[in-house]
Amino acid sequence: METNNKQDKEEKESPSSSLMEKIQQLGQTNVPQAPDSNIHVLSIIGQIEGHVQLPPQNKTTKYEHLIPQIVAIEQNPKIEGLVVVLNTVGGDVEAGLALSEMIASLSKPTVSIVLGGGHSIGVPIAVSTDYSFIAPSATMTIHPVRLTGLVIGVPQTFEYIDKMQERVIQFVTSHSNIKEEKFKELMFEKGNLTRDIGTNVIGQDAVEYGLINEVGGISGALEKLNQMIDKNKQSKELM
Repeated sequence: METNNKQDKEEKESPSSSLMEKIQQLGQTNVPQAPDSNIHVLSIIGQIEGHVQLPPQNKTTKYEHLIPQIVAIEQNPKIEGLVVVLNTVGGDVEAGLALSEMIASLSKPTVSIVLGGGHSIGVPIAVSTDYSFIAPSATMTIHPVRLTGLVIGVPQTFEYIDKMQERVIQFVTSHSNIKEEKFKELMFEKGNLTRDIGTNVIGQDAVEYGLINEVGGISGALEKLNQMIDKNKQSKELM
């Protein structure tokens, strides 16, 4: 009898606790449901977390969570295209490059859109797709590779950083229309960033440099992706 009363009490409390959880996490009671779509949206928000776990107060995107998603996108026949939404400050270089290489190697049409910011290692991810967009007010910070923590002051450390930096430069220049000389010029610019080396590139400037394909928003990105999906279907039919 006591057990039944306890179960009834838990059943009565569960809807309200669920409601409170929704309000606390989302600020609303109704969670919008996305319709069945042939397009997958991959969001890269905050700092890209790599091999080292960041403090809990940091807004992070864990690359080990994204890797299985990207593999699933390639394998799932229902998904015909991918939209990568970026608002990131950058993060782990190797994790960012790993994500960039995976997105670039997908056989399905891909489009990226930079909203807010696509800084640091977010730049290679933004250009890894087949076509890229940037919001008019969005920015992209291009700067040299930096190490945090204990750094051993020997020539080998410099060579390691230089080689890692070269990997980033080669990836960006091979997946966008920017020239290597121009990208390096932006990367090592003095005076543009306060107390740092590099350049902060805004919306239209990113397009003029050849880094991003077009200035636009979500509607433009989805329209372009749908065009690419249709073209992909037609080419498969011809084969």
